[in-house]
Amino acid sequence: MAKILIVDDDPENREILRARLEAAGHTVTEAPNGEEGIWLVDTIMPDLVFLDVMMPKIDGWHVCGQIKSNAKTQTIPVVMLTAMGQQIDKLRGWESGADEYLTKPWDPAKLLEIVAKWCPRSEKSAPQAEGTR
Repeated sequence: MAKILIVDDDPENREILRARLEAAGHTVTEAPNGEEGIWLVDTIMPDLVFLDVMMPKIDGWHVCGQIKSNAKTQTIPVVMLTAMGQQIDKLRGWESGADEYLTKPWDPAKLLEIVAKWCPRSEKSAPQAEGTR
């Protein structure tokens, strides 16, 4: 299963994501702000990052740009999760290097589809996990 990092300043959002992802068998690490998120990406090398845009100090666009400009972390997929749905915000997300962009509230099934898309090895493990239940 995938090793996923959630970077969001809202503890409720992190908890909802954590619960859904762990229920699907993924390992989840959380960061409450962009500074810690950048440090954790470099330290734990997650398979996928779910990243909120609106955070104090360092916003998600800057965090994404940092991840994508670092040779060590640039291939890690970043999914922007935000309440902002305007086209200009999505464009800014793509420009910062985001691989996917979802607006809140997100569909739980879509969330798991995104994980399967960006973490193919976790998708291959999923049928085995299903068969063991």
